[in-house]
Order: sequence, then structure tokens, then C-alpha cells
Amino acid sequence: MALINDHYLKLKAGYLFPEIGRRVNRFCEENPSAAVIKLGIGDVTEPLPAAIREAMHAAIDEMGNSATFRGYGPEQGYAFLRDAIARNDFQSRGVDISADEIFVSDGSKCDTGNILDIFGADNKVAVTDPVYPVYVDTNVMIGRTGPADESGRYAGLTYLPVTAENNFVPALPESPVDLIYLCYPNNPTGTVATKETLKQWVDYARANGSIIFFDAAYEAFITDPEIPHSIYEIEGAKEVAIEFRSFSKNAGFTGTRCAFTVVPRQLKGKTATGESADIHPLWNRRHCTKFNGVS
Repeated sequence: MALINDHYLKLKAGYLFPEIGRRVNRFCEENPSAAVIKLGIGDVTEPLPAAIREAMHAAIDEMGNSATFRGYGPEQGYAFLRDAIARNDFQSRGVDISADEIFVSDGSKCDTGNILDIFGADNKVAVTDPVYPVYVDTNVMIGRTGPADESGRYAGLTYLPVTAENNFVPALPESPVDLIYLCYPNNPTGTVATKETLKQWVDYARANGSIIFFDAAYEAFITDPEIPHSIYEIEGAKEVAIEFRSFSKNAGFTGTRCAFTVVPRQLKGKTATGESADIHPLWNRRHCTKFNGVS
């Protein structure tokens, strides 16, 4: 008989947001006059902007013409898009990110889970608490944790409390960890990270050989010019961080699906025998094997 991945049995009954959706729908059916304020998944509320709709219509026309039809696209994403991302999201802020360090995908949620494919199962992982559940669940699925206790915390993960008592700023791990999840502006607390805060994390990662998974899906909400939009605004971050970005919030793409991940050329890990290994070609290999591009 075929064996299952037993690690899935450690997960709670259902993923958080679909479960919230089911309960909300049931409540609304039973209370049709109730004005429900939904605080579940962070979906958008406005339609796609005119410029995007016009571009999509033009793209459909291209696909209907034999002279301009496109088949499979490049796995990393079309060059025009990667160039535009590098220029407008990074270089315009003085951040030296090149187009070949950008991998276009169908969502940062997917990428934050898929990135684990290229990292060893023995890595020690740190997450803030509370935290976006994808970070925890995907590590459970891949076998990097033990079972959950009564509070829902999984053995093997390092939890960094984010509370009013510490002004919603997590402390650096007391013991060395290998992979660190940071999300700023933060989901779910909404807090932002100053340059000083991010520098502490970058310095920690450089000192301990750690890699930071920096989720910047909500960066478009930043209005303070002193708050970094990218972790790469911090010196040395390209040596220790992977950044995840999404068009879901700034362009209303939750139903359209387009995002990107930045993997700098300088980023390195190590093999089981202690040899240095570049992360960029590993992610490129994984991306080309398991992904077929975004239309």
C-alpha cells in the first residue's frame, strides 16, 4: 500500500483562512441581516485599475494573432517585466538588484512555501508569534517540526513573541537559527520595521550564517519615507536574505496571480559537508523544473 507523508497528520484540521471563510459563510446564512466585518484573509476590495485592464485586453488580442501569439514563456518571467521590477521597485530606491535576480511567479504564498525545497531538513527555523500560518504549516509539511502542543506551537520551531509588551518588535533569537521568517509591514500586526531593526537582523544573520526570508507583500502600504520598502536597503542584506513580493495588494491581483521573489547572486548556503554553495542557481533549477511561467 502506498505510504502517505505522515507530517501532514501533524497539521490542524484545516488551513486557517478557508476555515474562517466556512464559519463566516455559515454565520451569514444563519444571520442574513448581520453586517459582518471580515478580518480573515487579506483580500482586496477594489477592481483592477484601467491601465491593467487595458493591458490585459491588448495581451488577449496578441494571443489571438498568429504573428504575436506566445506559447510557453521563460520560467523566470518575461524580460520586460523583470527589467521593470528591477528598475522601479529597487534601483529607483538606490538598491542594486538586477533583473536576473528576479523570479516571477504566481504568488508569494507559493514561493514562501516552495523555497523550502532547496534547504535541508535539519535547518533550525524561527518565526514570529503571531505569524502568517503559511510559514509554519509548510515547515510542518516538509518534516522540519515535531508535533504541536496544546497551545498550537510545534516542537522544533523557535517562536519569537510579538506583543504589546515588546512593542510588537521580536527579539533576536537567544540560540542560533538557520532560517528566519520576517514579514514587514507585518501580517497580522501591521507593524513596520525601521532601518535600525532590519540592520539588527541582517547583522545577526551575517554573524550566524543564517538566511532571512523577508516577506514584503505589504510594502505598498508604507508611507513614511524613513521606513525601508526592501530589506536590501540595508547594507549586507544581499548576502543573507531572500525577498518575496506580490502584486496582490498594490495592483489588486489576488484573483489574477502574479508575484516575484528576489534571490541575490551573493547569497550562499552550505552543503552537508560544509562547502559553500550559491543559492541563486539552486532556486533557478527548482523554478525551471517545477514552474512553467506566468501569463
